Amino acid sequence: MQSAVIASARVSSRYRWTVCALLFFATVINYMDRQILGLLAPVLQKDIGWTQVEYGRIVISFSAFYAIGQLCFGRIVDWLGTRVSYAVAMVMWSAAAMLHAVAGSVAGFAFMRALLGLGEGGNFPAAIKATTEWFPRRERALATGIFNSGANIGAVFAPAIIPPLALALGWRAAFVIIGAIGIVWMIFWLTIYRPADAATQAAYEDAEPAHAADTGTGSPGWGVLIRKRQTWAFLLGKFLTDPVWWFYLFWLPKWLNEARGMDLQHIGLPLVCIYALTTIGSIGGGWISSTLLNNGWNVNRARKTAMLICACCVLPIAFVSQVENLWIAVVIIGLAAAAHQGWSANLYTIVSDLFPQRAVASVIGIGGMAGAFGSVLFSEVIGQVLQRTGHYWVLFVIGALGYLLALAIMHLLVSDMKPARLDT
Repeated sequence: MQSAVIASARVSSRYRWTVCALLFFATVINYMDRQILGLLAPVLQKDIGWTQVEYGRIVISFSAFYAIGQLCFGRIVDWLGTRVSYAVAMVMWSAAAMLHAVAGSVAGFAFMRALLGLGEGGNFPAAIKATTEWFPRRERALATGIFNSGANIGAVFAPAIIPPLALALGWRAAFVIIGAIGIVWMIFWLTIYRPADAATQAAYEDAEPAHAADTGTGSPGWGVLIRKRQTWAFLLGKFLTDPVWWFYLFWLPKWLNEARGMDLQHIGLPLVCIYALTTIGSIGGGWISSTLLNNGWNVNRARKTAMLICACCVLPIAFVSQVENLWIAVVIIGLAAAAHQGWSANLYTIVSDLFPQRAVASVIGIGGMAGAFGSVLFSEVIGQVLQRTGHYWVLFVIGALGYLLALAIMHLLVSDMKPARLDT
């Protein structure tokens, strides 16, 4: 019996990194599909004729339904399992991405963005659930950082691929081609992925040590989870920091165009550089807390120290509007975006520290919904500020301070990182 467990551990040790690679590529696709609108916004604004406020509300339509999608898929993933749920989500958002090609009005784009958001809401609940199933605690932040870096790679590939594709074939073809990539991934996913079996999880002696006392079965309801302070710690962490990341995704191309005078042919390189830096941040943030855990630090100190480092690295972005040199500004934004991804890797991993596996996807969905609704509110603020003043500096200041505020609130709620008890 013991030899069978050891053999299972060896096989699983190799296979779990294959799972991580699948999650990575899914996240690359996820971010390419959502970022294409921001990249093509200068061209679409001329063709469709939307205002700053209307563009903000198109972004809001994605954000609102992304919130709903995360909440619903969180429950679906805990109920149906990762394999089927992830495939369903991918088909939904890939089809929605391709359907952007038939939109020709503000209302049409808002509707397609809503469909896209609904499907994309399944990505992170499913990915975090798979990571919790396949990785022991000491490796989860690193694994999350690696697959979450797919967001950065997607953001790097998008400005390198999409503008030339749109210039050569038109913006409608760009939506169709990029959207179709997800269908290819779905075929690989259904062919390769399998759920972790009981022997595999038994081989991870530290897979769920903090939740050994949890004797419940089945996925707990939203009503149970929302009464836990651990849920509120994650929820508020997402609510206060996700809007900053979405500001980078949807508004940086417009900032480079309006504040720095860069057109579609020249906007790609600065964005590639910014999102290349974020790849380092995503993996590095996960590596920091995983390394601290391996060096004997407890979960509370390791996760929060990594998040504090990330929060401090964001602060210089408050002054980026006063920087005259484009490439110094690019480095500052790149550092802030990298720090966000390092923060995010640890924030996601905290859910598996605080909750048993049967509740992870549901909590991720609740927090993801809060982050998306925070982005809805911030998008309206952004549109109104730019429509009335044309200045971005106040938005960068807000982005600089959000992480320290979030960390302070989270520490008040879970000062000792005591896991939630769901069976009492």
